[in-house]
Amino acid sequence: MVIGTLTTLLGWYAWAYLIYFLGSKFFPEQQTQATHGELLRTLGFSSAPGILRLLGLIPGLTVVVFGLVYGWMLVAMVVAVRQALDYTSTVRAFAVCTMGGLIILGLILLLVSPLVGGVS
Repeated sequence: MVIGTLTTLLGWYAWAYLIYFLGSKFFPEQQTQATHGELLRTLGFSSAPGILRLLGLIPGLTVVVFGLVYGWMLVAMVVAVRQALDYTSTVRAFAVCTMGGLIILGLILLLVSPLVGGVS
């Protein structure tokens, strides 16, 4: 449980930094002024609905609960990124979140693959 908590916190920190880097350095709008702390705070709030994943422990509801909660978290994350990076475009905020997600997914696959005997 401790390792899971630490891993989740480390992932959140890395995710926020990646979003900050992508959004403020590669895809800024003219008025974009943000700090890593702003992204940590807003992405933390956007992750709050994740506590509802506990309802996924109810047999038969797991897939539905996880799908709804992840959808809610994605919408909250896009809004958080849009506000923290002072974007006027929701599409830009969605694109930054999507690119960050793909990068994180790629890194996870690279790290986990050797551990589970994946592609070498």
